[in-house]
Amino acid sequence: MMNTTEDFEDLIAHITGALPDAVKSTSVSLGELTLHAERDQIDDVLKFLRDDSQCLFETLIDICGVDYPERTNRFEVVYHFLSMRMNQRVRVKIETDEETPVPTSVELFPCADWFEREAFDMYGIRFAGHPDLRRLLTDYGFEGHPLRKDFPLTGHVEVRYDDLEKRVVYEPVELVQEYRNFDFLSPWEGMTSVIPGDEKAEEAPSDG
Repeated sequence: MMNTTEDFEDLIAHITGALPDAVKSTSVSLGELTLHAERDQIDDVLKFLRDDSQCLFETLIDICGVDYPERTNRFEVVYHFLSMRMNQRVRVKIETDEETPVPTSVELFPCADWFEREAFDMYGIRFAGHPDLRRLLTDYGFEGHPLRKDFPLTGHVEVRYDDLEKRVVYEPVELVQEYRNFDFLSPWEGMTSVIPGDEKAEEAPSDG
């Protein structure tokens, strides 16, 4: 059975009462509580959630990014926490733009190190004060951030191993279009050849 908003009333009142300026709003979806926090006060929010005796969200499960290109603050940074002592979960969201960094959480939660590096690599979200903010999943010299909505599906370069040069080479992406035949008809209307076995579906001639 999923938790409802009523199940979180005491926790919401406790958190918003302690952090009236840091927590902008709250919501409950799919049985989990989400706090919408101010970007510049995220450290205060996370420290309270970790240390307060009624919260004890001591386990950082994940930090991830979300891209909304149509917004002024196009990125959301989403933190997922677990309190094993209280058997409870909470999600914290903040917003930022392409230029404004988010305070790092590495000092509060050392495991945030690679989570923040992944968000930087995939989205270009910067974390101020991070001890080693560099790409984590893409290669050195990679151009762009692959999980942004405006990143081309083909990428900018293709990587292959050159057997003659005995090394990995990077080349601009080239799409050969002349060999492509795009048929937008349905598979039933677009089929022109005869499929073996179709002859069995022909109606037998009537005796009359």
